[in-house]
Amino acid sequence: MALPKSHIAILLLRGISLLFLLLSLIILLNANTYEKDGKKYRFDEIGSYSYMFGATIIGIGYTVLQIIVFVIFQIILKSDKYIVFEFYGDKAISYLLLSGAAAGIGASRETKAILIVKDNDVDTYNSFKNYLSKGFAAADLLLPAFVCTAILSILSSYALSKKIY
Repeated sequence: MALPKSHIAILLLRGISLLFLLLSLIILLNANTYEKDGKKYRFDEIGSYSYMFGATIIGIGYTVLQIIVFVIFQIILKSDKYIVFEFYGDKAISYLLLSGAAAGIGASRETKAILIVKDNDVDTYNSFKNYLSKGFAAADLLLPAFVCTAILSILSSYALSKKIY
């Protein structure tokens, strides 16, 4: 039994989204601290990074749930009973991922302005650059996850309209 191309596309987009979300989570979990003047700065102490972390966790949970539900209902049972949940869920999660990415990028820019390295210490500069690049990288990985989820949102809109009419 061959799957229709639309099912393959949906599973592929969800898989790509999950991959980018997991990569973002791994970067955030492995992020080190930045130390300046005896004070340590960590990602989880900055509210915007915490929001980005939460958006990533919620996105992973939703994507895994959608993969399981899609396979069970759509492919195995050939049922469209969950289509309204998919419609609203894809819309909400795509905006959550976009706002998480924006918060992470904003936090990186804000942190850069606060923690500007004024001395010529190369080790301090490299530590600071490494700290910020991890924040930017984690936030930048949320953007392709958003794009995949936004495309899925459009596909779920079409599927819902076909079911209603």
